[in-house]
Amino acid sequence: MSLSTLIGIDFSAPSHVVARQLIGVTVLVDGVGGRIVETEAYDGEDPASHSYTGRTDRNFAMFGPPAHAYVYRSYGIHWCLNFVCREEGHGAGVLIRALEPVAGLDAMRARRGTVDEWLLCSGPGKLCQALGVTRALNGHALDSAPFALAPAEGDIEVVAGPRIGISKAVDVPWRFGLAGSRWVSKPFR
Repeated sequence: MSLSTLIGIDFSAPSHVVARQLIGVTVLVDGVGGRIVETEAYDGEDPASHSYTGRTDRNFAMFGPPAHAYVYRSYGIHWCLNFVCREEGHGAGVLIRALEPVAGLDAMRARRGTVDEWLLCSGPGKLCQALGVTRALNGHALDSAPFALAPAEGDIEVVAGPRIGISKAVDVPWRFGLAGSRWVSKPFR
């Protein structure tokens, strides 16, 4: 099996396909993490994507091989974790927006400074802080430590809607979530 296929997901597929398939997948970083309940897709031809204007020092990981991490700072404050998709050179990824916390809750609480479990991973910056994700993981393969991914279990119902927190291509319905999950960053309409 090539690295572009991991846990039954073909990371060389278009980002909106991968984003939907990641709902329900468990992601751990050094044993800390949870079930993905919210994602957003970004593609190189999408004006909201970091890769839209081409390769830079910030986004170079998006142009690398699929099934790797792209980690960047949002507003100079919060780290955000993306999974690189599609063929090398294209520049596409999936932002991991929210997790249902299931492993390493004590570490998450300490890192986030809260005992409120909804506040641990209900947004991309929160989940990176809770999991200890930093720029040091940028470009790292998702099939090797500290990452561990496990396939979704059971029936997964996915809902979709427009992405949030962006100013371009705001109507593109590439935000995906686990139907009925209380762990998403914002409810789906």
